[in-house]
Amino acid sequence: MPKTKFRPCIDLHNGQVKQIVGGSLNESSPSELKTNFVSSEKPSYYANLYKLHNLTGAHVIKLGPGNDDAAKECLTTWPGGLQIGGGITLDNAEAWLNAGAEKVIVTSYLFPDAKFSLNRLQELSARIGKENIVVDVSCRKRENKWVVAMNKWQTMTDMEINEGSLRLLSDYCSEFLIHAADVEGLCQGIDIELVECLGKWVTIPTTYAGAIKDLEIVNKLSNGKIHLTFGSALDIFGGTK
Repeated sequence: MPKTKFRPCIDLHNGQVKQIVGGSLNESSPSELKTNFVSSEKPSYYANLYKLHNLTGAHVIKLGPGNDDAAKECLTTWPGGLQIGGGITLDNAEAWLNAGAEKVIVTSYLFPDAKFSLNRLQELSARIGKENIVVDVSCRKRENKWVVAMNKWQTMTDMEINEGSLRLLSDYCSEFLIHAADVEGLCQGIDIELVECLGKWVTIPTTYAGAIKDLEIVNKLSNGKIHLTFGSALDIFGGTK
């Protein structure tokens, strides 16, 4: 039987490690940004911590500009141990792998004008190999369905998350990362229905992030098929766990 695993994260904003309430991140309205935690530690502190404990599958997410140096600091600290996301394209994906990323995480590049481009995903997969690609299908709920959201979860795309879309994507990537943006950073509990559905739909490793409090609950709901990222709930990010 598969078993849910903990996968850590490093979220970067303006070069700092932060825990952000997902739907509040909007570059056009920076005053609306809500954070649960802003670290006084360097990004490399967290990369080294995960390395020491061999916490594999960790993702580093660059939330906007001004984070490249911080991201490279993390990758230098643990070469081959971290996935990198945020602004990944066909033009720079290989460079990030060469810089030490285990895999690259891609979202917005696959949705020009908020419309899914299978051609872009196929080109990226052919260039760097599906084994090096994580597709981020972070989403927001609209009219009883989950829709992929890009541009820091502010722009809704034309892709609904369902069994068919995940099957299509899985032909060209090796993992999924899914932030439930409506509950991200709120510490009020997971999107139970989404986790249950993902457990039925996914056929490749999948990591869920968003208001997680209990690993065993997700293990049960997904039959061990969905891995977890804890953020704001952890004491290293100001939480209590």
